[in-house]
Amino acid sequence: MQQWDVIVVGAGAAGLFCAIEAAKRGRKTLVLDNGKRIGRKILMSGGGRCNFTNIYASPANYLSQNRHFCKSALSRYTQWDFIALVQQYGIAYHEKTLGQLFCDDSAKDIVEMLQQECDKAGVQIALQQEITTVSYQDGQYQVVTPQLSRQCQSLVIASGGLSLPNLGATAFGYQLAEQFGLKVLPLRAGLVPLTWQPADKAVFEEISGVSLPVTAEANEVLFPEDMLFTHRGLSGPAILQISNYWQPGDELTINLVAGQDLTTLLTELQQQHPAQELKTALSRVLPKRLVEKLLELNVFQNQPLKALNPKSIERLVDSLQHYIFKPNGTEGYRTAEVTLGGVDTDELSSKTMEAKKQPGLYFIGEVVDVTGWLGGYNFQWAWSSGWVAGQYC
Repeated sequence: MQQWDVIVVGAGAAGLFCAIEAAKRGRKTLVLDNGKRIGRKILMSGGGRCNFTNIYASPANYLSQNRHFCKSALSRYTQWDFIALVQQYGIAYHEKTLGQLFCDDSAKDIVEMLQQECDKAGVQIALQQEITTVSYQDGQYQVVTPQLSRQCQSLVIASGGLSLPNLGATAFGYQLAEQFGLKVLPLRAGLVPLTWQPADKAVFEEISGVSLPVTAEANEVLFPEDMLFTHRGLSGPAILQISNYWQPGDELTINLVAGQDLTTLLTELQQQHPAQELKTALSRVLPKRLVEKLLELNVFQNQPLKALNPKSIERLVDSLQHYIFKPNGTEGYRTAEVTLGGVDTDELSSKTMEAKKQPGLYFIGEVVDVTGWLGGYNFQWAWSSGWVAGQYC
């Protein structure tokens, strides 16, 4: 029987960061993970460059049944604290768009930084560990794997969500929470592409690869970003963002001419080139292949611009600004970047991340019902929640 002060389950962003902080306090700390290497999700994120935080991260960028829960952790370990650590290690980075920070070189830089911090603090890491049972007796947790049993005072669950199962995602954290009587809120895939209804698929799959700037809206939330047509449905940042707010059966309203003054453009072109076809004019502001599909769907009738009147221009512009898609569903956890829902924040202390009814048991990162927008926000929640738990576990 091995004895530890702290065992952290999950060698991802939150788990490693928590372990580092706990070990800095002199706590004998072990990280267990079911994979072959640490930081698997970090390594593949941001196209291999890791969008490690966002300079605009604030509680407003997170979804949770309790919108206030994340405030404490995010204010006590901020994006600026993590940026300072990245700078300390001389890791080159850049802002890509909308405050998103990426490594110039590789996500490996972040994983190596965390490994070095673990080594400095004396964190032990055991990989390819399948936990069979966890029990609690006399103030100690017993964590059993086929290899051996380990005991600890503090057990930290940082095992992530169900997204990207090919990276080893499991329901372990949710099952453990329920084992100890904690409520787990319903789970669903988040930051995920949406799929076509059969009728839309028949039309739009032919323009797979076409992308354009749009505003995507669902349930009174909207995101101005790029949208991508795929063989299966809609993707791109605007769609991934809105997928967190879209519910099955909901319509999606897309402004296909976001940021364009189409009324003025068509009126001017009508005067300058009255014989020009409407589809040619629309191809100035929309991808040509999309214009052809909209024509096919009778969104507009092709005619010379001189045949338009102010009322018909207004109707056309309105139909392009409020184009309705009704997705069939999402692509699911296979391609989702995060898992919505999770361990109910009402069960946890926002100051320490410890379970209120189960002493010494902590939940951090994605397993908790806190989900960030696309753009580095979920990594910031991992760093912040991990840091906070690491001060107390």
